[in-house]
Amino acid sequence: MELTIVNPHPKYPRVGLIEPAPNGYLLLAAVVEPTLGRTPFPHGGPRKAALLSELKALAAGLERLGAVTKATVYRAILIPPPGRDAQRMAAHPARYDVVTLVETTTVDAAGDVAASPEFRKLHDTITAAAREEYLMTARCLRRVGDVDKTRQGLFLFNYFAAEDPAVALDLWDHLAAWYAVETGLDNSTLLGPVGPSDYVFVNHARWDMSVPRFALKQFGKRTFYSYVLANLHANRTAAMPILYRLA
Repeated sequence: MELTIVNPHPKYPRVGLIEPAPNGYLLLAAVVEPTLGRTPFPHGGPRKAALLSELKALAAGLERLGAVTKATVYRAILIPPPGRDAQRMAAHPARYDVVTLVETTTVDAAGDVAASPEFRKLHDTITAAAREEYLMTARCLRRVGDVDKTRQGLFLFNYFAAEDPAVALDLWDHLAAWYAVETGLDNSTLLGPVGPSDYVFVNHARWDMSVPRFALKQFGKRTFYSYVLANLHANRTAAMPILYRLA
């Protein structure tokens, strides 16, 4: 299968990239208190608040390991229902309302961290609370810029399914250019799995804006439908974006 660009536009060349980070990543995502039906807002409450507090303490403990550079906990604020292509292609359509992202010094170090008592404790804590969980060991495939996790913002984890991973990766360069032009995106790390995975890659990014403003910048542009969505469908690729805040 070859990449097909529908409705090509000179405003959206391939996005500018910098060298991928050498880090490894452990992405631990969970369905704890998900949305109800097609409502996009995840549930909250004392149980989830207590879990997030415990995960943040465990993440702080992980950061004391020499091989860990950062451990961040996120809570979802908007989980759009997966589209038809996502439902068809994804083994598990993404609906994760809690995510922990652990960054390690190298890809090889991620395996050692995953086997550590500190990470096992964090994993067991999520397992005990979750209806569903997903763990991906990953490397950085593409980098527009580093995602600032030191302060609050609007964070994206976008879970991709595709019939041809190589085509999906090529397509991502074009779609990221649309987001750079239309939403001001200046950071993004594309995380690719090391080994078997439910998703071909997961994109992580951040904006300094509210959800309504982001929605206007995205859904208010005709090219979102004629370029972004059209090219995803044409290239048999499905995106499952979820928006988060720092926990």
